[in-house]
Amino acid sequence: MNRVRTLFLSDIHLGTRACQAEHLLAFLKDYDCENLFLVGDIIDFWAMNRSVHWPAAHNTVVQKVLKKARHDTKVFFIPGNHDELLREHVDSNFGDVLLLREHVHTAADGKKYLVIHGDEYDQVTAMHRWISVLGDISYTFLIHLNRMLSWLRRKLGVSGHWSLADYAKRNVLQAVSFISDFETAVARTAAHRGLDGVICGHIHTAALRKIENVTYINCGDWVDSCTAVVEHMDGRMELVRWEPQVDAALEDSGKVVRLHADAA
Repeated sequence: MNRVRTLFLSDIHLGTRACQAEHLLAFLKDYDCENLFLVGDIIDFWAMNRSVHWPAAHNTVVQKVLKKARHDTKVFFIPGNHDELLREHVDSNFGDVLLLREHVHTAADGKKYLVIHGDEYDQVTAMHRWISVLGDISYTFLIHLNRMLSWLRRKLGVSGHWSLADYAKRNVLQAVSFISDFETAVARTAAHRGLDGVICGHIHTAALRKIENVTYINCGDWVDSCTAVVEHMDGRMELVRWEPQVDAALEDSGKVVRLHADAA
């Protein structure tokens, strides 16, 4: 088991078929942390208004988090737009899980990071909710299509992670422009507050890099990329991906791919 200071997770989307709860459980089994930040869209109330998908693995994720909170892990939940109903209860404590609107996290090396979900920097979500809901439905379709393509890739013996949704986001001009604008706006907010960096979610695009002298970190998601942010005991931040083994005999195990070994 890996012992780390802090674990940051976002965009799990419990309550949907796209949620990769089993992979998240395998990942959490490999990590013990002092602090756990749930950086929004953990439970997808938007999707659950259309239809509810809540298998046993989703219950187990909730139980796993609550078990950590009852023991020696400090758990913080910063609701996103998909679980925005919980924003009415910020500063409340539920089962030893503290709900926050945002938080400034001080890493072990003294660097300070703004921790937010980030939807307030998405003008589509903020101004035109119906477009955002339509986009959410389209994204869910891409995720299902991607699973079929992943199955076909495994049958053909093609290894490695490839995401149709991620490909679309990175290659459609409007999506690339939106992501760039979002990242810059979030980074500038941290800079204006005199902070060293920002840790967010929302756009399902994992990243760890410098933007205008600020460390921008996005946790990614657990519907497609299966990524998380880890703070090591020395304060170093790292972006990691949980990559399941394709061998059927090892379907409950996996490995961590270190996307950014050198970090803030």
